[in-house]
Amino acid sequence: MGIVIAVISGKGGVGKTTATANLGLGVALNDKKCVVVDFDIGQRNLDMILGLENRVVYDIVQVMEGDASVKQALIKSKVNENLFFLAASQSKDKTVLESDKVHKLVTELKEDFDFVILDAPAGIESGYEHTIEFADAAIIVVNPEVSSIRDADRAIGILDSKSYKVKNGEEVAKYLIINRIDADMVQKGEMLKSEDILEILSVKLLGKVPEDKGVIDASNQGKPVILDKKSLAGQAYLRIASRLCGKKVDMKDIEVANSGFFSKLSGMFK
Repeated sequence: MGIVIAVISGKGGVGKTTATANLGLGVALNDKKCVVVDFDIGQRNLDMILGLENRVVYDIVQVMEGDASVKQALIKSKVNENLFFLAASQSKDKTVLESDKVHKLVTELKEDFDFVILDAPAGIESGYEHTIEFADAAIIVVNPEVSSIRDADRAIGILDSKSYKVKNGEEVAKYLIINRIDADMVQKGEMLKSEDILEILSVKLLGKVPEDKGVIDASNQGKPVILDKKSLAGQAYLRIASRLCGKKVDMKDIEVANSGFFSKLSGMFK
């Protein structure tokens, strides 16, 4: 049986869906069979980041309502045979989600995949609750800003009270990704340090991702940035995915800004 991981944030716009796409592909690159599932019913953005929007025939709601089988709805990645995708519905809303149907779906997926990664909708309403309900673990994605940390804390509170595992006396493993870190701003005190964020949320750090303009370009092209070997964010996601697969990868300090004569000199020859 595989592991079900919900990727959550609380606040929208922090890069949660981008993280889901890149982690899914990163896990697949580590030779693990992975499926990423878009639980953001009514929105559906994960397919575009993966470059699979034109291949969607059946969606998650049609599977749960019995109009299509899981095998019919699953879409294989164009860049890695270990990665599969299950799309959200654009014509329905989050009220169509029901606990028993969600449980049946994730249980079936766990039988065929090493990793089942669920992209939760932003906010803390019913769609979010159904996404985290049967998760074995959660990855919380935050930006180094107060509003993102506050909303993530609320999302963690709901996770710790409403997940199936917690209700049965178990614990949901929680991991943190700090996204869009600007080293210069951290050094100037204009952005929260990772130590401060970890102290507030009390969640194990899985990785740090630097601010990288290449992420937007990659998303627009439907090619996850993890495929770009020159991208600092892509390299970060590759390290995070390797940790997720149980590999020992050192945490790179991306909060130290390059400064001084030698860094400027080397920059001239890049």
